[in-house]
Amino acid sequence: MKRAASSLLRTLVRSGTRQSRSVSKLVTALFAVPAAAKPKRKRKPAAKATSTVKPAKPVAPRVRATTPAAPRAKARSSAVPSVAIHVPPSPGKWLASHFSAPPGVGTSARRMSYWLYLPNNPPEETQRKGLPLLVMLHGCQQTATQFAQGTRMNQWAEQMGYAVLYPQQLVSVQAQRCWKWYDRATQEGGGDVPVIVGMINKVMSQYAIDRSRIYIAGLSAGAAMANIVALNHPQLFAAVGLHSAPVFGAGHNTIGALGVMQHGAATRSEAAALEVMMRHPQFPGMPAILIQGEGDKIVRPINQLQLARQSRLLNRLSAAPKTTHKPQGRGGRHNAHQLHDFYEGRKLLLRVAQIADLEHAWSGGDPSLAFNAKAGPDASKMMLEFFSRHQRT
Repeated sequence: MKRAASSLLRTLVRSGTRQSRSVSKLVTALFAVPAAAKPKRKRKPAAKATSTVKPAKPVAPRVRATTPAAPRAKARSSAVPSVAIHVPPSPGKWLASHFSAPPGVGTSARRMSYWLYLPNNPPEETQRKGLPLLVMLHGCQQTATQFAQGTRMNQWAEQMGYAVLYPQQLVSVQAQRCWKWYDRATQEGGGDVPVIVGMINKVMSQYAIDRSRIYIAGLSAGAAMANIVALNHPQLFAAVGLHSAPVFGAGHNTIGALGVMQHGAATRSEAAALEVMMRHPQFPGMPAILIQGEGDKIVRPINQLQLARQSRLLNRLSAAPKTTHKPQGRGGRHNAHQLHDFYEGRKLLLRVAQIADLEHAWSGGDPSLAFNAKAGPDASKMMLEFFSRHQRT
């Protein structure tokens, strides 16, 4: 496996793109050994002048500062780079907590940390019906708080009256905090899926959430995981948002995952969608917005094309799309992009956004963090506007 991984890595790096370093990091991430699995080494007694910093103990849920900078995971790993968080404060509440899965729930059930943003002044209608809830899943080499800053989702959520939930993968499961979207058991609803769903149920029991307006989104590995959670619990989610996502239903190991990221899943993509419909005979459809950079060399655009085919099957869409061309903004503030919209009657069920020049990064994000591009269009705004069209009845 290591020999095959090295061969594939050399192939990717030979592409000569500006992203070769990021490709190398993500390949390393997929093959990294989880912290819990590393063999213990005998340590020599520390010198008297040396002090040891212990991980912070878990704390009860409480309100933190109004910026994603304040909350910290209960323990840090040297595998995930520490990044200073500087973001204009949002007026809402920023809460830190955790969910402990009951024994026997999922193949990797455990205590998982999460952060929750609650808007300060939601619209009057939202106050009556409850807040819509968006679940955001970070990508590899990101923490939940970094993802919150990079996407600027809390600022948009404040404006539009959304609660936002940010689960965080543990380094004890994957050293670079990658969600295991390629794992067959996870794709079928095991692994982290029941843990994330349990976390959502906990939040719904504690806060006034509109259960007909729950959405899930993510970036890269987080997007693939968001798709898996939504397709295994279609009655829970009203829509899904996937940014730079690998196609669903393929991979099944780390070598296979790398192949999917580069080449998609060929005929397996349609078979995977049909299997979902067989597991859920009354599958209600899953409205989706798919955002992809045409310059992405890590998760190549073939994945978006195959995700779109899957979505058309799952939503039973047969009509041709309505295509809109958006030119580049002045001064390069917005990349040129195309929107392909698929409707059922007047209802928009699938939006496919293809963004020119965008590499493997959140469109319109905070460029001070990795995997975020300054130039728009703003993916966070696009997703929330799409979600506002949908609710589960």
